[in-house]
This record gives sequence, structure tokens and C-alpha cells, in this order.
Amino acid sequence: MSGPPVAHAWRALRHRNFQLYFAGQGISIIGTWMTRMATIWLVYRLTHSPLLLGVVGFAGLIPTFVLAPFAGVWIERLDRRRLLVCTQAAAALHALALAALTLARVVTYREILALALCQGLINAFDTPLRQIFVGQMVDDREDLGNAIAISSSLANGARLVGPAIAGLVIAGFGEGGCFLIDGLSYLAVIASLLMMRIQPLAGRPSKAGMLEQMREGWQYVSGFRPVRAILLLSALLALMGYPTSVLLPVFAGQVLRGGPATMGWLTAASGIGALGSGLSLVFRKSADGLARMLQIAAGLLGGGLILFGLSRALWLSMGLMVLIGFGMMQVFSASNTLIQTLVPEDKQGRVMSYFLMSMFGTAPFGSLLAGALAHRIGAPHTVLVTGAFCLAGSLWFGLERPGVQAVVQAIV
Repeated sequence: MSGPPVAHAWRALRHRNFQLYFAGQGISIIGTWMTRMATIWLVYRLTHSPLLLGVVGFAGLIPTFVLAPFAGVWIERLDRRRLLVCTQAAAALHALALAALTLARVVTYREILALALCQGLINAFDTPLRQIFVGQMVDDREDLGNAIAISSSLANGARLVGPAIAGLVIAGFGEGGCFLIDGLSYLAVIASLLMMRIQPLAGRPSKAGMLEQMREGWQYVSGFRPVRAILLLSALLALMGYPTSVLLPVFAGQVLRGGPATMGWLTAASGIGALGSGLSLVFRKSADGLARMLQIAAGLLGGGLILFGLSRALWLSMGLMVLIGFGMMQVFSASNTLIQTLVPEDKQGRVMSYFLMSMFGTAPFGSLLAGALAHRIGAPHTVLVTGAFCLAGSLWFGLERPGVQAVVQAIV
């Protein structure tokens, strides 16, 4: 790794705190992806119901929709590293509880549903906290976009490796093995957080009450048109595009006539696309031009979903999952970078919570919608419908893009 372009691409890793996070999170997130795959396969094995897959997806994500505005205020008030250690420890206990029930062969659908809801409660605080904490780990604000891109690449590298390992572990040891590995992997990220030297944030905490701060945050995101446009597009794509992962067991088992290994290949293919998306952002020098990329990514996601619904060949479906993974992650990473570029520090916790509410808060409704539609019209036709809505969102954002781009150019 020599030469100016590569050095520029990985410049955020010169910060010690971010190096620690990169190492710890790199181990932990592989376990997280193993648990995600093992959970949906376990539900499908126990129930063989697309609808119940959607219900579990709903339970795991709905707390973000309900609690995100409150979480944003708490994140701005409390010590972020200490809170992040708590959320990671809670996530470890969740994974170990699921492992114990599954390995003892006493796990039922109701217990999976209850634990999915618990994980959703943890993620309502943990997810926005991790996104914002990235900015606190780099001392130079100009490296923020690069740090976000590297974090996305890390997550998607794990998304590539984790499901592939999960498929092998499920085939050899059952789903409980994945949950156990995930629970132990959280030790790495907790250790990295405790080893960091974090400077306290400048400024005094707000004296306003929680409801007043929530109202201020809502007024900001609803009144600032560039941020509002990004949030609306994110919400639409999460509602229609994200639930594809919930239906993957149906495609693997019924459409492509495979098993957990087939689902692992599809998920890994999506991870390849998402990794490519993250790496493409690593080499960007600024947020200028990201609004255009956001529109293109939405179009790629919609087109990929439509073609995936029509495919009946594994090799073609895997290729389309690469396209879908690229589009979805490009939407998330580009939106994340744009928002943290546009929004001042004192409002980032609240605005980021609304962003994650739009991305992950609408996804549970999409999971229910996808599960219900797949139950009535089949998984392939469901994906055709959701892909068409994503394409429509891309066309709409084309009308908003010039305004977003103009504000970004004025800042960078």
C-alpha cells in the first residue's frame, strides 16, 4: 500500500482510536452477520412461513422507529463511549441467550420473536450512536467522510465473510453455533472501546428538556429541504428495498431449490456489491457529487430487484444480488456522509436518529409488507413490485438533487 492515492484512501486509519475501532469492530461484525443469517434460516426452518419471517423482521426493527427521537437526545447528553460499551455488552448477552436456547434445542418461534424485539431495543440506541461516534474517533474533521466510508467497507467485508461462514457452521453445527460465535465476538469491540483515548466534546449540554430538544430536531429535519429530501428517499428505499433480505430463505428454498448454503451464497453476493460500494466511497476526496451518486444507487437498487424477481438461475440471481447490495449500501453510506456533512455538531445526534429512523424504522413495515405480499402473490412478484417503487424514488430524487448538491458544494 504505497503511493499517494492509496494513502489518501485510507487516511482515517492514521488516527489511533479509529485503528482500535477498525480492529475490534472487524471481528465483532462478522459474528453479527452470522447471527442475522442464522436467525432468518432458523425461523424459516421452524415455520416455513414468509409471513412469520416478516413478523420477526418487524420485531427487530420497530423499536428504532419508536425510540429513535428519544435515542438522539440521550446520545447528545451522555458519554458516547460509555453508552456504546453498554449497548455492545447488552448485544453480547442477547446473542449468548439465543445460543443457549438453540443449542439446548428448546428454542421456539415465540422466543425468537421476543429476543428479536430485545435486539431491536438495543439497536435503537446502538446504531445511531456508532454512526456518530465515528466522528469522535478522528481528530481531523476532513477525515470524517473517509472514516464513514472505511466503516462501511469494513461492515460489508464482514457481510461477505460472515454469511459464508454461517452457511458452513449451520450445516455442521446448527444455528446455535453462529449465535455463540457472535456473542463471544463482542469482546473484541468492547476491548477496543476501553482502550481508546477520547477527548470530551466541546460545548455545554443543552438546558432544554427532552421534548423541547426533540421538537427542535424535528423542526430542523422537516424545514431544511436537502436533509428532508435525503430522509424521504431513504425511508422509501428502506420500506421497499431492504425487506428483500427477509425473503431470501424463500428464494433459496423454493425459487432456486437450494438450502442454507444457497442462501449464504446469495447473501455473500450482496456483500460483494456492498463492499464495492464502500470501497468506491473510500477513494472519494469530498462529499461533492454524492447527491448524484445517491440517485444512481436508488435506480440500480430498483432495477436489480426487478430482475432478481424474474431470475430462476442461481448464477444470475447472485449477479443481481451484487447489484442490489451495491445500490442499498451506496444509498446508506452516501446519505450518512451527506447528512453528517450538512448538519452541525450540536444537532447530529437528533438528525442521525431521524435518518436511522427513516432507514431502519420504516424497514419493519417493509418486512411485514413483503411477508404479507409474498404470502399472497409469491416472493418473485413481491420483489417486482418493490423494485418498481425504488425506481420511482430515484426519478423523484432527480428533481431534488440540484438543491442538495448546491448546499453541499457551498460547505465543502
